[in-house]
Amino acid sequence: MTAGYTEQPTLLQSLLSVRGILWSLLIIFASWLGWHEYGELLDEHERSYEIGILIGTAIGVIAFGLAWKSMQTLMTAVLIMTWIGIASYAANGNSYQAQESAFFLKFLFSSQSAIMWMNVLFIFAMVTYFFALWRNSEFSGKVATGLTWTATAFGLAGLGVRWRESYLINPDYGHIPVSNLYEVFILFAIITALLYLYYEQKIRSRALGGFVLAVISAAVGFILWYTFGRDAAEIQPLVPALKSYWMKIHVPANFVGYGTFALAAMIAIPYLWRDRIEKRGDLNNPWLTRLPTLEVMEDVMYKAIAFGFAFFTIATILGAMWAAEAWGGYWSWDPKETWALIVWLNYAAWLHFRMSKGWGGAPMAWWSIIGLLITTFAFLGVNMFLSGLHSYGSL
Repeated sequence: MTAGYTEQPTLLQSLLSVRGILWSLLIIFASWLGWHEYGELLDEHERSYEIGILIGTAIGVIAFGLAWKSMQTLMTAVLIMTWIGIASYAANGNSYQAQESAFFLKFLFSSQSAIMWMNVLFIFAMVTYFFALWRNSEFSGKVATGLTWTATAFGLAGLGVRWRESYLINPDYGHIPVSNLYEVFILFAIITALLYLYYEQKIRSRALGGFVLAVISAAVGFILWYTFGRDAAEIQPLVPALKSYWMKIHVPANFVGYGTFALAAMIAIPYLWRDRIEKRGDLNNPWLTRLPTLEVMEDVMYKAIAFGFAFFTIATILGAMWAAEAWGGYWSWDPKETWALIVWLNYAAWLHFRMSKGWGGAPMAWWSIIGLLITTFAFLGVNMFLSGLHSYGSL
């Protein structure tokens, strides 16, 4: 495990390679096949939005898959599972009842089964990452990375199948699965894992995996509690306020922000740990050779927050536009809106002091941890303790 950066091929170089061309054709074909099967359930009005999302997703996957070699592992797994799922649907009938009666679909490829596999694998990945760090085992680290990739693939497949299931149950129920806390916590786990896996490859170190997977495992704990405590996994029709194409872009953009903020806060923990060891002058401490350098961890924190802040800003703007369409005003000082503004101001200040004033070190690491607490209250605490226009996401 080393902590240095490696030079990555540009997207153009990857696109012009033979592998890049073949991979692009594979993604385009798989996307078309998935839409062809899924689109039969949509009316013409809804289908127009799905085509736009399909094209945008395909372009994004191609870009990441080519510039980020490890992404191909994930996409290959998702494609294989998707094709197997389509074949199983064809063999067992295109209905939710048939799916529930087919062993393979019920226990592996149904949304709840796939998501449960995701939950278990994320927890195993966290434990394996910490074991690899403790034993300084490269093999165990590779196993942990593989578990994380597999969990992410199951999570993506689970959300995709859940989307389809909502139309199979009732075409009027059909919607993208980001409408309640159960679904968005799954989305949070997937996005945070993908972001971590990107930086893991970038810095060539798996030492941070256990810390980041800890916050994902906390999300898994909430998913399990929420599932078994209140049957949240059951697909329900949308409330009128959510029946909008804005939900398909506003919510995912929000959770890219949440995922990066969580990533930065969890990296701050080993940063503070190493910083304390260095300040004590314990230069022979074995953890110094296992953890990335302070400069690398600080750089990852900064880039993650900057990336997430951009998406969170876009999500806030989209949310205002959605509010104007749904409620007749761009801003109403609803508790959720107010706390979203607090989160935005917090990270705007963090970036300002980091970029303009040159602040760094332990104070900024502590600030990123506090920022996650503020974000958690805005994300979950508001739903628990406050009510307003966003009360449809309450506990």
